[in-house]
Amino acid sequence: MSEKPSSSSTPGDKTPTPSASGNGSVEIDKLLSREANAFQRELEVERILVAFKLNPYEILDIDESATPEEIKRKYRQLSLFIHPDKTPHARAPDAFDLLKKAESELSDKPKREELDAIIKQARLLLLKDLDLPITTPDNDSKLKALTPPWKQQLRAKSKELLIDEEVRRRKAVKMNLANEGLEARKKEEEVASRKRKAEEDANWEANREQRVGSWRTFSNSNKKKKKSKVAILG
Repeated sequence: MSEKPSSSSTPGDKTPTPSASGNGSVEIDKLLSREANAFQRELEVERILVAFKLNPYEILDIDESATPEEIKRKYRQLSLFIHPDKTPHARAPDAFDLLKKAESELSDKPKREELDAIIKQARLLLLKDLDLPITTPDNDSKLKALTPPWKQQLRAKSKELLIDEEVRRRKAVKMNLANEGLEARKKEEEVASRKRKAEEDANWEANREQRVGSWRTFSNSNKKKKKSKVAILG
């Protein structure tokens, strides 16, 4: 009669079943996924905050050739991803506001056309520096072989031109304000001059009787002096 194989486990031991072990792995995966998502949200907030503020394409991290529908779709994705209610980052509201402003500017046709014109100018200047035809497409092998990458160089050149344009715009605004201030001062001076003239006229009229009385007194005094003169015998 053969003996039953002995077991080292005690009656109280509970060995995890495959299903229980699997559930634990799922929970760990979920936790790691949540932590990864939170980290990615914070990274995206930081990316938006350091993006060049004058280029909404860079803030939205979207290509300049994107359609209006693609821009709106990218905005919705990012705004939901970094929404302050979902992101613990302290400056998530600032990044959210930058996203809204970028989407608004690209949705404004005149503003986008002005921006695209500056980026196009940057592209032409770069191609000229590289001795390449202005018709060279972005997927050309010569552009793909560049270091730094073509897109990075285009963004840098666009940044340079956008800064120049912003400086000119601010100078124009400052000059306009100065001109408006000068015009305002001129108007104030004209108003003050008319006010002084009106006051002088009013004083002149108010003192009319006094001046007339003084003149009458002076005339009567002269007449009396003439009558009182003694004739000199010759």
